[in-house]
Amino acid sequence: MFTPKWKKEAKLLVKGALKFVHYKRDLLKPERVDEIMSRRQDLLDAVKAGDRAKSDEASKQLRATCENALPHDKPLTWLEENVEVMFVAIVIALGLRAYYLQPFRIPTGSMMPTLNGIIGHKAPEASWPGFCTRTQQWLLRGRSYVRIVNDRDRQVRFTERGAALADYQMLHFFSRSQLEFLDSKPLTLPAPRAQMLEIGLTEALQSAMANGGILKKGTVLCEGYIDSGDLVLVDKYSYHFRKPKRGEVFVFDTIDIRGIHQASGDQAAGSHYIKRLCGVPGDALSIHSPNVFNHGKILQEPGIQRVIQAQGAYAMNPNGYGLADARYSNAYIRQPGDTLELADQARPGMREYAALGDNTGSSLDSRYWGSVKEFNLVGPALFALWPITTHHWGLIH
Repeated sequence: MFTPKWKKEAKLLVKGALKFVHYKRDLLKPERVDEIMSRRQDLLDAVKAGDRAKSDEASKQLRATCENALPHDKPLTWLEENVEVMFVAIVIALGLRAYYLQPFRIPTGSMMPTLNGIIGHKAPEASWPGFCTRTQQWLLRGRSYVRIVNDRDRQVRFTERGAALADYQMLHFFSRSQLEFLDSKPLTLPAPRAQMLEIGLTEALQSAMANGGILKKGTVLCEGYIDSGDLVLVDKYSYHFRKPKRGEVFVFDTIDIRGIHQASGDQAAGSHYIKRLCGVPGDALSIHSPNVFNHGKILQEPGIQRVIQAQGAYAMNPNGYGLADARYSNAYIRQPGDTLELADQARPGMREYAALGDNTGSSLDSRYWGSVKEFNLVGPALFALWPITTHHWGLIH
């Protein structure tokens, strides 16, 4: 309490110098460490002797020695600063994607009108709007105009199922397709297989078949515009702390769901689907159009009821929920008496859920391939981020 201020400050400097040596020892040269410790001892001796003048001089020398002990870093250039900022942003984005929020592009129309998939519209180039309008449409609604003309004769590779045309994900985000040839590298197309067939590729492939598999130079492969599927953010965090809720829209991966791969030959293992969660463990689902029943009772969740009632935008599917196409003999719910039972008492990760598309007439879902296992769940669809002019922007219900 009665210690002079100069002694208190000197003792604090002695402690600070020792911490500096401990923290920076891996960067300091041995001779610098020895010099700092020597200056520190000089200050201690001055304090013990009660000589303020020597203490002030020793303090000044100790501070200067510590400040000059490390080489001064060269200031970053503007390029280095921007690269550093971008790197940090990328690391943060990857961390969010891995543990919290993952962007997901809706590839098909199975969830319309709740969410839009990628849609192709055939249109001749002569009818396209001007460049400024096309740019505005791309920014606001994700609409892109494409016209691809075959630049040389190519031999299309045909299989028993038709042309070798498969979907793939570019950079794990953009949906594309590739047309394979026997005499050249595959041709990358700007949209998935179904949409490319909608905007002209069907006619081009028919022409190739008529020419013995030769796709002639000058053949128009596609001509029209493609509306991007909704970009949604998936909450990968919630299911670690709560149970999935019947009626919410959710995303799951297709690993080990054999029925999906059997019903859709071009479905790549490990891809993702988005559907409405219509059944949770312990449920027994059946369909008597337009209703979905659980243990004989109609499901009442709001999202499910919107499909059943087929009002407003949902009038596009006036029959509500329907049975699986009778052509699929292995389907789980293809007749009014069929029931899909979801396992509740199962080992961790194997409890079962059911996924149905809101656009039931165009959805490959649990009616065809059965249940989704707990280990397949990714999370609930949280927010429709883009495009912003489809009336879907906002929280997903």
